[in-house]
Amino acid sequence: MLGEEETLRLIRCAKAGDQAAKERLLEHNVSLVKSILRRYLGKGVEYDDLYQLACMGFLKAIAGFDESFGVRFSTYAVPMIAGEIKRFLRDDGSVKVSRVLKKTARDLNEYIERRVSERGEQPTVKELAAAFRMEEGEVVLALGASRMPVSLDESGDYKDEKSVPLAERLPAKDDQDDMIEHMILKESIEKLPEREKKIVFLRYFRDMTQSEVARRIGVSQVQISRIESKIMQKFKEELS
Repeated sequence: MLGEEETLRLIRCAKAGDQAAKERLLEHNVSLVKSILRRYLGKGVEYDDLYQLACMGFLKAIAGFDESFGVRFSTYAVPMIAGEIKRFLRDDGSVKVSRVLKKTARDLNEYIERRVSERGEQPTVKELAAAFRMEEGEVVLALGASRMPVSLDESGDYKDEKSVPLAERLPAKDDQDDMIEHMILKESIEKLPEREKKIVFLRYFRDMTQSEVARRIGVSQVQISRIESKIMQKFKEELS
């Protein structure tokens, strides 16, 4: 993958309409894109279609990324890619922005404007998460929802300013169910024994295979499979 400085340089070029920069960014982040789409295999969507959705999310991440918030591009891109796939699976592509997400995005942007006015600098994603008692990923999604441009090829650097016409933006759609499920799952994970927490972390946050987790934990792959099935069943029951 590209270094952070080169990534930022290519993002700036891509926002200025450089198609080759977009292609290079995608080319060097294919492993990231594929690692995310693998989580959604077996859900009734062909691999090629999932790949196209993931790439669309990646391009939207390029368009909406604002380096002034002090977060790595990959951190911003992951929830945007996953969100694009999840929204398609849930809504079959229909455009829908939840009231909760729109209000959150509005509150975040108003807070940002106040900080800029009072201190002359924008808060980082970490600072926003602390101020609103949110996960950093939720902040990224909310900000991204208010920033999606209609044309990914529009000229000029992206700026979080009111001077950008609303007609030139396409807000990302989301549903408050995701936020509710996130809170339920977070609470469920916190209740798990330490070994099961570690398995969930390695499998779903580090994208490791069952065999890799088994070697890390020191048990067989069969045991990991059984433990994981038990955990997933518990999560399903709590979400139902």
